[in-house]
Amino acid sequence: MNPTLRVVSLASVLLLCLTSIAWTQEASPPLVERDVVYGKAGDVELQLDIAYPTQSEGPFPALVYICAGWGWYSDCNRGCYDNTIRKAAKRGYVAVTIDFRRLDAKQDGRSRYPFPAQVEDAKAAVRWLRANSGRYNIDPNRIGALGWSGGGHMALMLGLTDPMDGLEGSSGNEGYSSKVQAVVSAAGIVDMAMYYEQSMKTYRSYIPMIENMMQGTPDERPKEYDATSPITYVRADSPPVLTLHGDKDRNVWIEQSEALERKMKEVGAHHEFVVIPGADHADFLTFRSKEQIIFDFLDSHLKTTE
Repeated sequence: MNPTLRVVSLASVLLLCLTSIAWTQEASPPLVERDVVYGKAGDVELQLDIAYPTQSEGPFPALVYICAGWGWYSDCNRGCYDNTIRKAAKRGYVAVTIDFRRLDAKQDGRSRYPFPAQVEDAKAAVRWLRANSGRYNIDPNRIGALGWSGGGHMALMLGLTDPMDGLEGSSGNEGYSSKVQAVVSAAGIVDMAMYYEQSMKTYRSYIPMIENMMQGTPDERPKEYDATSPITYVRADSPPVLTLHGDKDRNVWIEQSEALERKMKEVGAHHEFVVIPGADHADFLTFRSKEQIIFDFLDSHLKTTE
């Protein structure tokens, strides 16, 4: 078995999680600020919630949590990760959870904000962290991105794309870098054309969502489908990625993560792939059952100093 491919039982993961929770409860409560404006895209004001440690030491690494559930629509917002960012702050991170332009905003029957609006806004959130690193005691060289489902897709796009890929946008703080140094994707979409084909065979109800985001089919817009697929941007110098996927997931099929595993290994990039037996898509929303695995990964890449 590949040493970075781990199959973890839910029982063992939950035990680790309970141990972690017991430890974090001893830490001081974090400070939390809500509805902080991190950018503006046209007439849309972009907001985030932020939690940060009360300790005086630092600077601290930062994390961006992206909740984008049903296909980048509005049923999953930054409130989903309220407890999660608090826990991250107790562990010595400055953590934000962000809103972004959603696909369900319509104009003339089509989305007002198709791809790449969502990625542009997430990149603006990373730039905001760097622009405000002094205020929140952040180390601008140690930022990670995390997400589930559509949020996992966006976290991967943050990690794997570069400015030369043309997805930076102008949602705020353009003078700063949007690069992140570590990525955690839970059941994230990796190849959009593959996802379209899988949906055609199983859940055709997903097709309008995908076509709305992409403004067409893979045959009509092949370049756009490639451009929105994280696997397109994998390079040897990509930041380390942790992928988690349930082998019972029927919403984002595990073949998506398997494809990323092959591509990352092919180019020599760092990829850890954790398969959770018996887990379906919804098991990943809060990251609770994988908390220790995730923070072991983040700590190893964002808390080490060279």
